[in-house]
Amino acid sequence: MEQGTSMIIMLVLMFAIMYFMMIRPENKRKKKAQEMRDSLKKGDVITSIGGIVGKIAHVNKDTIIIETSEDRVRMELTKWAVSSVGVQTGEQPEELKKGEKKEEAPAEETAEIPETAEAEEK
Repeated sequence: MEQGTSMIIMLVLMFAIMYFMMIRPENKRKKKAQEMRDSLKKGDVITSIGGIVGKIAHVNKDTIIIETSEDRVRMELTKWAVSSVGVQTGEQPEELKKGEKKEEAPAEETAEIPETAEAEEK
């Protein structure tokens, strides 16, 4: 009887750990993304999942219309395709780069090496 009880307790404990480590954070992330998409308004600059950057020209219930350039090129996107408000870049801010040091001098040296090799070949 004690083995059965301890087995049930272990299963419940494993499910609780899985819930707090995996399921709950994912639900929080989805809720935050949905709130961001519901708060879109005209004039916001957005980045889509596909990397298209544009300024919102019109907001409908499930879609938005964005202008992607100064030529007033307009595209209609569904709200779920919005990745973030603002222009998203692939570079991390300096505060988020941990353990990385700027090494400008070696980068300049490596840039000079191919140039001198090309000059020697000619």
